[in-house]
Amino acid sequence: MSIYKDYVKETVDENGSLVDIEISYPDNFNFGYDVLDRIARETPGKRALVWCNTENEEHIFSFEDIRREGNKVANVFLSAGIRKGDKVMVVLKKHYEYWFVAMALCKIGAVMIPVTHMLTENDFRYRFSCVEVKGIVATPDNDVTDNVSKALQGASFSPILWTVQRSKDGWRNLSEEKEKEGDQIPRFENKATDPMLLYFTSGTTGYPKGVIHDYSYPLAHIVTAKYWQGAYDGGLHFTVAETGWAKASWGKLYGQWLVGSAVMAFDFDNFDPKQLVTIINRYGVTSFCAPPTIYRYLMRKGTPETPSLKHASTAGEFLSPDIFHKFTERTGLVLHEGYGQTETALIAANFKGQKAVDGSMGRPSPLYSVKLVQKDGSDTPVGEIGEIVLVPKDGKKPLGVFSSYLDNDELYKNVWRGGVYHTGDAAWQDENGALWFHGRFDDIIKSGGFRIGPYEIENILIEHPAVFECSVVGIPDPLRGQAIKAFIVPAKGYEPSKALDKEIRDFCNAKLAEYKWIRTIEFVPEMPKTISGKIRKSELRKQG
Repeated sequence: MSIYKDYVKETVDENGSLVDIEISYPDNFNFGYDVLDRIARETPGKRALVWCNTENEEHIFSFEDIRREGNKVANVFLSAGIRKGDKVMVVLKKHYEYWFVAMALCKIGAVMIPVTHMLTENDFRYRFSCVEVKGIVATPDNDVTDNVSKALQGASFSPILWTVQRSKDGWRNLSEEKEKEGDQIPRFENKATDPMLLYFTSGTTGYPKGVIHDYSYPLAHIVTAKYWQGAYDGGLHFTVAETGWAKASWGKLYGQWLVGSAVMAFDFDNFDPKQLVTIINRYGVTSFCAPPTIYRYLMRKGTPETPSLKHASTAGEFLSPDIFHKFTERTGLVLHEGYGQTETALIAANFKGQKAVDGSMGRPSPLYSVKLVQKDGSDTPVGEIGEIVLVPKDGKKPLGVFSSYLDNDELYKNVWRGGVYHTGDAAWQDENGALWFHGRFDDIIKSGGFRIGPYEIENILIEHPAVFECSVVGIPDPLRGQAIKAFIVPAKGYEPSKALDKEIRDFCNAKLAEYKWIRTIEFVPEMPKTISGKIRKSELRKQG
């Protein structure tokens, strides 16, 4: 029996679709002890993680393996002085050590801060200006350790630095240190309301915000895994996501293990559709989740079939109807689109047992009370655009919704104004109850499955002497969903040209993580603005 049943009362209809769900848990719930350790104790040989990379390395870990290795890592951290409440940054790509580290930090009560390996020196420096970390665990690949070391120069704190697998100068080797430690630890008590995870999420009116989730957060992903992604006891679920993003929490750990599914991890840098399908077929992946960008590549001619797949889901950006229908024609499976935020768990989806509608985010999750409201807080009529908000069912914060913003109580109060959680996303609802995404109120760009705040790019653009004024928007792109386009008013003495276009893009892209690269530039004599002087990004998007 899947362990999730001990926490859930669920009601399903004759099609197996979730109608209602109640989740309860003890005040000291800890995923590491109460889920991982219990599965390892009751079914120690049960498969938990199937891992491989592009060098044909392979590791298949049981729940007992994860428990043992995680406890060894926990003992390394404890010996180094990491304690409850300490913050540890984790930059591990898709390395299997991520699962050991995640469970170790969860058990000892330290706050894990997962970030992508694509961050630049400036990106790391900003994050270190926001939060004092006690430790950093980083991949030895992709110049990550160099970027971290440079970003720490001049910092007011000196974290303990660990890398994995290969040693790096100035860094301790976690892989070697854990082999000198025992695999037993006592239970360190925590409250379910204690902070467990801190993700940085993009915004348009400032730098990335720190989003904090508590120890109850994993339980919200029972709905994510079972009823949207189609994960099941004994299956193998594969979510394409790097561990630095919240999507890893959605698809590579919590909900999947709770429902008894193993997770697939393929450690790669450069995406190759045929290679990805080879992995799916080699290991018999049963459920698959990826951004629409991945499906666009997979639907190209020549991509092999995937006979083991039973369920497929997608989220993160606009899914075009042609990809939806091509996928069904090619595989016989329907793509189930879903919607949520870094700040939340799954808010809406084309759930298992429901007829999936192309282009729709699906119906609201039974876990939440979801409404569309107008600016004055009134309900939005069917067919009209409103803001997606979550209404507490019992006056308490809904399960899976973040507990605070890092050092920003005012912003947290603002998103909870009127007693409801404001997502900042616009949508409309049809007569069948399905939600249709309209756009971000704060102009977040969704490119290649990544959420990108224009402000971060504009801040670098304006450093170039030829840029007098600028604005960045997302424009339609057949492969990425959206591509990043910069509108620029040239500074005095500069004339638009192909050479200047290239110079500015090279200048900016050298300072930006690759997923934030500017793809096109348009020089304009002036920006469209509101009466108050704010640039009208909606007008720029129309110019596209």
